[in-house]
Formats: sequence, C-alpha cells, structure tokens
Amino acid sequence: MPPFHLIAYSPVAALNRTYALSKVKGKQEAIQAAEKINLNDNHFYHVLLGELYTGIDNDKAKQYFQKALVLAKTQPEKQVIQKKIEGLSGLEGFIC
Repeated sequence: MPPFHLIAYSPVAALNRTYALSKVKGKQEAIQAAEKINLNDNHFYHVLLGELYTGIDNDKAKQYFQKALVLAKTQPEKQVIQKKIEGLSGLEGFIC
C-alpha cells in the first residue's frame, strides 16, 4: 500500500476528508477547506456546504441545498435534499 500522501486525488475522498475535518476542527475550518475544493458541478459538494453552514448561516445553507437539489440526478437524492431545505425553514432565526 502506498504512503497516504501518494494516493491519487479523488473529489469524493476530498469531500469525506472535509466532513471529517468538521468533526475534528469545527465547521468554520471545514468551510474554508471545502470552498478550496470547488466542485461546483457536484451535488454532494453543495450538500456538504449546506450541512456545514447549517446553524452558522442558515440562509447560505439553504442556497447550497437548493443548488444541490438542481444538480441531483435521482429522485431519492432530491427527496433527501428537499427535506434538508424544509428542515432549515424550522430553524430560521435559530443560531447554534
């Protein structure tokens, strides 16, 4: 097995690392890392940013979820994202 730093770049792995970073270092640091990835055509990228912004800036979170909804390809994915958007409506004005 090659050393970790020699493993080829994968956008999905980058998103997973960013999610893990949010759990270890917090959402703010993960947001900075996620925005560097810049996978604007990937709905998972927008879902991740929506999750990271939830509780910090719910309007921005909603924008990211809405973009993910447009990019999602399957109905089940769209339903999950729609529920996240609806869940944010109940959090308006709520700050974590």
